[in-house]
Amino acid sequence: MIDWRDQGVLLAVRKHGETSVIIEVFTPTQGRAAGIVRGGAGRRLGPILQPGAQLDVEWKARLEAHLGSFTVEPIRSRAALVMSERQALDGLSAVCSILSICLPEREPHAPLYERTVDLLDLLGHSDLWPLAYLQWEMALLEELGYGLDLSACAATGVNEDLSFISPKSGRAVSREGAGAWADRLLPLPPVMKGEGEAHDPEIAVALGTTGFFLEHRLLAALGRKALPAARQRLIARLAARNI
Repeated sequence: MIDWRDQGVLLAVRKHGETSVIIEVFTPTQGRAAGIVRGGAGRRLGPILQPGAQLDVEWKARLEAHLGSFTVEPIRSRAALVMSERQALDGLSAVCSILSICLPEREPHAPLYERTVDLLDLLGHSDLWPLAYLQWEMALLEELGYGLDLSACAATGVNEDLSFISPKSGRAVSREGAGAWADRLLPLPPVMKGEGEAHDPEIAVALGTTGFFLEHRLLAALGRKALPAARQRLIARLAARNI
């Protein structure tokens, strides 16, 4: 019998039979893990098992390769944080969906887990959350091997006036270094370098750049095609806001 216990963020829930569900959780020691929750569709557990919830989970299976089953206890729900704000709901859905499709199964990523919990705890703080979400996407790319190098221009080596990112290498490019190739490069807004006021429309532009690497590098390597629709809704809301 294989048995482990940990805390985790609930990423996804789907029905399994009459009364059970299969859940995916993201934990610091086990990474993304799936299992059956008996009675998970019932009155007691159904309201608890919502994406974004923080759970105490115990997983058991006869063999490591088996799907296994979870026993769960709630630690805290984040449902109240998203019920009255569409941005928070889209943000929560985007985070959980991206982790569900991007994380390797049962591969621990403890630093990313801690960043994810910190990010989700900011839900409802509309003044802080967009920048924190952008920084989380950049950390996700770094953690999974697709980090962006914004330290110096890939063409000239200078570290001033960095305005673009190469879609091939993920390295920064200065305005001078870009030259006639500027229209083939991705934008590098100051907010991605930790500079400026971090207005929402600028964050939306930055998310377009991180989204390119999420979709065309990370997801492409996994044989997947599209980022979740909730992420696009989030970007549209940020882009429409007045500075």
